[in-house]
Amino acid sequence: MHKVAVLALDHVVAADMATPIEVFGRARLADGRRPYRVQVCAATPQVASEAFTLVAPHDLEALREADTVVVPGCSERAAPPGGDVLDALRETAEAGTRIASVCTGAFVLAAAGLLDGLSATTHWMAADRLAAAFPRVDVRPDVLYVDNGQILTSAGASAALDLCLHLIRRDLGSAVAADSARLAVMPLEREGGQAQFMVHAQPPVPRGSLLEPVLSWIEENLGQELTLAQMAGRSGLSERTFNRRFREQTGTTPLQWLLRARVRRAQFLLETTDHGVERIAAHSGFGSPTAFRERFKRVTGVTPHSYRASFRARAA
Repeated sequence: MHKVAVLALDHVVAADMATPIEVFGRARLADGRRPYRVQVCAATPQVASEAFTLVAPHDLEALREADTVVVPGCSERAAPPGGDVLDALRETAEAGTRIASVCTGAFVLAAAGLLDGLSATTHWMAADRLAAAFPRVDVRPDVLYVDNGQILTSAGASAALDLCLHLIRRDLGSAVAADSARLAVMPLEREGGQAQFMVHAQPPVPRGSLLEPVLSWIEENLGQELTLAQMAGRSGLSERTFNRRFREQTGTTPLQWLLRARVRRAQFLLETTDHGVERIAAHSGFGSPTAFRERFKRVTGVTPHSYRASFRARAA
């Protein structure tokens, strides 16, 4: 079982701490087994937050036993992390443990020297402060998270969900990540820069919705040339009404949804087959390999070749 240690420091942001606890704690394999064991640890028996006091069940020794360590953000009232915390993080990193930060947790990793020479992100309001305090860190405020392999950082608030889903995908594959996203009621269509990869499951649509059979039909015919008129016709609505209803229920346009669905199909084929780019482009409904490469990189931030190399290697 993969052990996840969530490090709680004084004035920890409750949401930053709760997100990895919930997402990893609720992840499940196809047979229902729980792949992660989540532990909350701290340098002191009690940790003060803005709204409550947390009694930490584990001390810093949990970091040394973990496979993944997550450092949540803290409020501006928090004092700099103590030397015992920084030493424990350095030792954990030297042992090869994967370490991730949420929001301003990046400041803790930077203080430990773990971000020196690396790209990193944090909440956009704190990005300038992080860059000024740690000039050896390449701060990227325009992405949801940055994956450097062993060390990862995420932006604020809901970006923690993106990071956790990305880690689950790295560990266990797309199907488990998609299931975790659905459990978290998490939109799967978020663009966040080069490190951001979307799970290729269909975005949730309310059951019984007018769109449900239409979207199923689209998924079954992604390799065909589909038009707005055809999609509207399947719903029995005019194009104008269909477009409006579609936006109301999915938050995007039918054509944008179609393009994202084709990218999701391509992601699945890149991960699970040895098909060439031309064949994947055709199966996914792109007019040409060039159009496929351009759209795929625009959505995921990387080329199809880089995507396959990354996720096929991790799956292996």
